[in-house]
Amino acid sequence: MTESTPPARGSLLRRNASFRLLWSSRATSYLGESLGLVALLVHLEGTSRAAIAAAMLLVACDFVPGLFGPLAGAIADRFDLRRVMIGCEVAQALLTAVIAIWLPELPILLLLVAIRGFAAQIYLPASRSAVPSLVDDRDVESANSTLGAGTYGLEAAGPLVAAALFGLLDVRGLLLITAASYLIAAVVLVALPKLPSARVDIEQGLITSTRAGIGFLWSAPAIRVIAVGFFAIVAFNGVDDVALVFLAKDSLHGSDSEAAALYAGVGIGLAIGYPLLARYASRFPTLALLIVGFGISSLGNLATGLAGVVITALLIQIVRGLGLTALDVAINTHLQRTVPREVLGRVFGTLYGLVGVAAGLSYLFGGILLQLTDARTTFVVAGVGGLLVTVVTALALRRVSSSTS
Repeated sequence: MTESTPPARGSLLRRNASFRLLWSSRATSYLGESLGLVALLVHLEGTSRAAIAAAMLLVACDFVPGLFGPLAGAIADRFDLRRVMIGCEVAQALLTAVIAIWLPELPILLLLVAIRGFAAQIYLPASRSAVPSLVDDRDVESANSTLGAGTYGLEAAGPLVAAALFGLLDVRGLLLITAASYLIAAVVLVALPKLPSARVDIEQGLITSTRAGIGFLWSAPAIRVIAVGFFAIVAFNGVDDVALVFLAKDSLHGSDSEAAALYAGVGIGLAIGYPLLARYASRFPTLALLIVGFGISSLGNLATGLAGVVITALLIQIVRGLGLTALDVAINTHLQRTVPREVLGRVFGTLYGLVGVAAGLSYLFGGILLQLTDARTTFVVAGVGGLLVTVVTALALRRVSSSTS
């Protein structure tokens, strides 16, 4: 964005019908996904070895699809983005309906969840790649912030909605609502304009195309630094998903409800942060916003480990959520503005595939550290590690900027 071209006045959702369709579809889909995850966790809670089953479910949701992130991005680059997104939503709807009706044994359940996760993995780079085609360049920051508010910002609302619906429905009913949400999201996308595929050589094999996307990410110095830094940040800081309940109950001697409230902290921060960034993010350089996001999210985990009472930890987690919004908006905006359209899907697919793998490693790292030490130590180690990654990433980006100027 240039200073001579100020953002148009008015909400982006009000003045851009195509973007409004994408936002509405994503919000519906992600809310349904959140409900479905809660339903599956509740279902597994009543099985033998529930803790192991729940951990395996999270791995099937994040880690396994993340391994195929580059391939997912290559698929997004080769076809019309609207058709790709609709196909992914329909596939998720059908698989979720099968799970709801069947409720199979754990191995088959994990397989179905992993396949559904692969469809979601394809959808992610496709939806991110669609943004520059639907909004003006001056609105990219606002678009990413608004999308974040309609997706990750619902993390606090999803479990609450699920809790309310469990008074009326069982696990099957909640999963069927999730399937319906995917179908509704697909129908909304039908009204989008065509979003032609990138200029990819169709004679090039899918695997070769995938390798080319990975090669571009690794050959672009700034993007390579961002990818490695993002991977390391998630690998350290993702431990909060595992450790928060132990911090609340063992270290802070809180109740079950207080432990649940801690998990809502980041979601509240996201719900606050995205609307703020939709209005103000364009005033800051994206790479500076990225480093701020890295630092706040890491410092948040460090401070959480030092908190003396649950309410303090909750407030810190809310602030940490603000940092996560900053890094999310910064990364997506920077890639959308600097990566050529013909490889944008593959770069997004590779990056977020790495993030999924990092999240799985973080769950493992957090579990081992909890077993060897305690929740406070786990958070402190994660926070210190994240701050070191922040410093190294900032220095590396400064060096890249100096060498290209």
